[in-house]
Amino acid sequence: MAAEGNAQVPGGQPAEPIAVVGMACRFPSATGLPAFWRQLEAGESAVIEGVPGSGVGRVGYLFPDPAVQAEACRFGAYIDNIDQFDAGFFRISPVEAQLLDPQQRLMLETSWRALEDAGIDPDTLKGSRTGVYAGISNNEYRGLILGVSDTADPAASLYTVTGTSFNTAIGRVAFALGLQGPAIAVDTACSSSLVAVHQAVTGLQRGEADLALAGGVHAILSGRLLELRANAGMLAPDGRCKTFDAAANGYVRGEGCGILVLKRLSEAEADGDRIWGVIRGSALNQDGASPGLTVPSEPAQEQVIEAALLRAGLEPWEVDYVEAHGTGTPVGDPIEMQATGTVYSRGRDADHPLLVGSVKTNIGHLESAAGAASLIKVMLAMKHRVIPKHLNFSTPNPEIEWERLTVRVSSETMEWPIVPDRPPRAGISGFGWSGTNAHVIVEGYGEPIAAGSENGLPAGPSVSITVALPEPAEEASGVRGTRLLPLSGKSRQALREQAERYIAWLDEHPQQFPPDSTASDAALSDMAWTASVGRSHFPHRAGVVFRDASSLRERLREIAEGDETPDGPEPRTPSKVAFVYTGQGSQWVGMGAALYESEPVFRAVLDRCERWVKEHRGASLLDVLFGRPGAAGDLDDPAWTQPATYALQCGLTALWSSLGVHPDVVMGHSLGEIAASQTAGAFSLEDGLRFASARGELMASLPVAGAMAAVFAPASHVAETLEAWNAASNGLGLSVAADNGAHQVVSGEAGEVEQIVQRFEAEGLRVNRLRSSPGYHSVLVEPALDDLAAVIGGIAVAAPSVPLVSNVTGRLIEQGGVQDPAYWRRHARQPVAFRGCVETLAEMGVDAVVELGPHAVLGPMANLAWPESSAAPAVLSSLHRPPRDPNEPILDSTGGFVEGVAAAYEGGILFSFAGLFAGESRRRVALPGYPFQRQSHWVDEARRRRRAATGHPLLGTRHESPRGETLFETELLPTDPAWLNDHRVFGRVIAPGALYGAMAASAIPGEPGPVVVEEMQLVAALVLPEDAEGGGAQQGRSIQVVLDAPEGTSPRGFEIFSRGDGEEGWTLHAQGQVSSGTERQSRDRVDVDQLRAGMSKEDVPAFYRARAETNIDLGPLFRTLQGLWCGEGEAVGEIGLPEAVDGAGLPVHPVLLDGCFQVMAAARNRAGLEDGATYLPFGWESLWLAEQLPERVVCHARMRESGRDGESTEPREVFAGDLRFYSPDGVELGGLSGYTVKRATRAA
Repeated sequence: MAAEGNAQVPGGQPAEPIAVVGMACRFPSATGLPAFWRQLEAGESAVIEGVPGSGVGRVGYLFPDPAVQAEACRFGAYIDNIDQFDAGFFRISPVEAQLLDPQQRLMLETSWRALEDAGIDPDTLKGSRTGVYAGISNNEYRGLILGVSDTADPAASLYTVTGTSFNTAIGRVAFALGLQGPAIAVDTACSSSLVAVHQAVTGLQRGEADLALAGGVHAILSGRLLELRANAGMLAPDGRCKTFDAAANGYVRGEGCGILVLKRLSEAEADGDRIWGVIRGSALNQDGASPGLTVPSEPAQEQVIEAALLRAGLEPWEVDYVEAHGTGTPVGDPIEMQATGTVYSRGRDADHPLLVGSVKTNIGHLESAAGAASLIKVMLAMKHRVIPKHLNFSTPNPEIEWERLTVRVSSETMEWPIVPDRPPRAGISGFGWSGTNAHVIVEGYGEPIAAGSENGLPAGPSVSITVALPEPAEEASGVRGTRLLPLSGKSRQALREQAERYIAWLDEHPQQFPPDSTASDAALSDMAWTASVGRSHFPHRAGVVFRDASSLRERLREIAEGDETPDGPEPRTPSKVAFVYTGQGSQWVGMGAALYESEPVFRAVLDRCERWVKEHRGASLLDVLFGRPGAAGDLDDPAWTQPATYALQCGLTALWSSLGVHPDVVMGHSLGEIAASQTAGAFSLEDGLRFASARGELMASLPVAGAMAAVFAPASHVAETLEAWNAASNGLGLSVAADNGAHQVVSGEAGEVEQIVQRFEAEGLRVNRLRSSPGYHSVLVEPALDDLAAVIGGIAVAAPSVPLVSNVTGRLIEQGGVQDPAYWRRHARQPVAFRGCVETLAEMGVDAVVELGPHAVLGPMANLAWPESSAAPAVLSSLHRPPRDPNEPILDSTGGFVEGVAAAYEGGILFSFAGLFAGESRRRVALPGYPFQRQSHWVDEARRRRRAATGHPLLGTRHESPRGETLFETELLPTDPAWLNDHRVFGRVIAPGALYGAMAASAIPGEPGPVVVEEMQLVAALVLPEDAEGGGAQQGRSIQVVLDAPEGTSPRGFEIFSRGDGEEGWTLHAQGQVSSGTERQSRDRVDVDQLRAGMSKEDVPAFYRARAETNIDLGPLFRTLQGLWCGEGEAVGEIGLPEAVDGAGLPVHPVLLDGCFQVMAAARNRAGLEDGATYLPFGWESLWLAEQLPERVVCHARMRESGRDGESTEPREVFAGDLRFYSPDGVELGGLSGYTVKRATRAA
């Protein structure tokens, strides 16, 4: 024991206990922890006779010869659907997924599940010192691949090596999650996963990692290995693992994956983690020179147990239960029980024997995952305080000295022995057949799950949630009556299934979620908290706003039963956010009252404003704002409207900031520019309030009654009408107060405004009379301008630190603008240039507009005024005026703020959700996991051999006909070639038009050289079949390229056909002529910089978003544009072939040529010719290549014509243009003349 007996880690620091904060499993007949516990508690066996039929590769690959199966072993414990995997979730291409060992797939999915169980958002771990330690000892899938794959294919060779290696099984988890702690694969055979846990514990204690994923994985994929084990006498012929029984005669092979999330106990407690149990100590050793290589050593097993106890600081009698390695072999069982009983019997009372069991009697021997299964079983058993039944034990093995040992096999389900003043404790053994031994000591933590409460809601301790407050403030007195449950998926279907899972989860916990439970109840609040901070948030989102369990269920059902149309373009994440601040007129009594009661951040800002107003005006701002009895004024009085609106807006700004949402640019409408300036850093909170208060008082004291009206007419018409009116009028005159784009605001003396309104109405124009006002931005405000300038002159105004768009100019504030009192004179008198402000936001690339004010006013106006040439932004509001009907139900008790946050979440804005729970104490709870969208990925012998036999990477097998024709034959599938799946039109995989040109250019015999493809006509689209139902094998289409017999040097005609399975005839897709040896006499050299001079640099991601909006959805392998510049009817693009696409040996790769087509599309877009219509290639006059195109080219595209057909407003049917291809240094490589596209429809 001396060698293993150090209870400290290197460096002399105490060995801190390690908490298990998350677990996940996929075991035979158990897809997760609840199912696994039900299986254990019921005493069920997952062993079956025969081989499961789940999966393309199971039947026929394990036992091609049925006789061999019978001779080997008819029994096993298998997981369901081992061929199924959500490759897209982990950004793995279908081709790579097919060559990916199922063990690697299980590691990825189960690691994700374990983090979900821990309530940890995997995205937060990127770059962290999180380690991955896992046991893996078989690579049987590699044998399947090597037996049928084409090792000459570079991609297949690389994917085979990385997809079937032990190290990459672990490294891939770290790669997929962005983890930067140790990543270690362990192969000590049957003890692998327990050794991995020991290494993880040691790594955490040494400070090598701050979090660890530990466990193991094993899959049964080779019938030959089953046969070898059976012939070696290892396997039980009757399919029962009879551990410690007199009839023990071997084990049953099982498969699965188990992962535990480990963390230092002190940090887990501080972070409020949900702790399953605690690892007190662990130890490893080796059998050394035992009687045989695979024969266990009893002394060595005793020593490793003693060492683990010493590291745990425990005496043997302080452990209640041991989960034995327990393989059920005649040799191993007596040795293990003798060693275990010898150590644990020391000092033990005969009335409290050590209880022993083995999970192998339930799920077989999971080999490299066996220790993880044992540890997960013990964690569940301690949490439930139940020791599950050890199966298949009736007659104690006579080779074991039972009378000498104070042990008892747990042959019946029993309660965990209760020992006062200490938690339950257990040991777990794992012994590898090559001699590596492991033993782990664990103990329970926290309260047990109530007996019989299989569907209880395990939760961690309460954790206080704090956010930075503007200043110390009173706690908000009210509870949050509205909650947000954020749901997301990587596809619409995943989102729908996520909603279904939550409905089922609520049904499984009726005691925690009765119909009358409200959003403020602890269980619903904890659910919302965990879903917010403990899950990753994907592009397809639903922000579920609810007030109680009933409204939650109703909204979840709406999502689950929602639109089932195929996924369109992936929702984008806004890259630039604008905060826009409402002006006067949308205020309502009580605005912000609910937020004041429930949100400490909002309350802190309003309390500061309240103190200032009381000090300087001797009255309560909040009384007026909330309509309290005895209020000093009316909220519609400008003297109170303006400071109240300003205070509300500043409070909302702080509230959004507490969620991590900050503006990239700010803008206000009239009065709103004061709050916008405060957000930009020009004013302190109090100075801005001083200005807003003084401005309101000055406007309220104007001598002439004014009025305002919104006229829905072009700005020029309204301006001309007012000019004529003023010229003929003897009154004060009317002014345009605001150019809001869709409508203009007229302002002036009330009588004159009414007269001009009637004139506009007589013209048939729509006019809205605005709420009573002093006639802002008109001649009526001029008496107040000097005093207004004096007020601002006495305030310290700083230069904005956030871009601020001016109401006066519609452009960004110039240097010193807001610091000049004269600016604020103009701001009050001149029209609000709202349309110009919106155009500036669009030019800046703003794609999300958050409105801060009492009601949604500016957002809809901004959408109407947004330039057609720019994609419309996501428009979000902060508050809504209550409905006029008092009986109308209000879902959001905050006045619309939570609904605004939900809309922002659905719009892709990134959040820090803590702000929604500020001041509360919440607990992590177990929630439904992500619904992986699995499909079958399996090495297909027939397909791989067929592909291996093909000669040309694009054309396939070459044949010569007796008449001199050349015929090429190959097959296309939706994911083979892999890049084909990234070209989707109207949601379907459609072969790109560039494919036909590349095929024709490749069909000419000889090495790639000068080639011309001319008179090309694209006749019909080649649509690949949808995936087979149930994840079956993909269906493809056979392709034939037919090249006419040569006639001297004349071009050779070609035709390209396809045919699907079961189709009698062939479909013609393209035809034309091809010739070789033709090189242009002049190969121009251009200055690439000069070529794009005068063009504007375009946002490439925005271009691809625009393509998706025209129903052409290009995945990563088709997003080849690395730079894009556009002018009038022309464009220049830098195009690069992705590393994952091999263009070697082709005159031009289809993906590269399609990138050139994309440059032409950009030229059309810039000319404003597409109007959202879908255009696909229709043909060309001549494609010529002087040489093989390199992997990087520059393409110049020019339209042959621009504009529409005459006066028609309809999109044109056909467009034509010319392209030239250059090397990056300007050497002309080829071109495309008369390239034509035609408008397409979904039906076509």
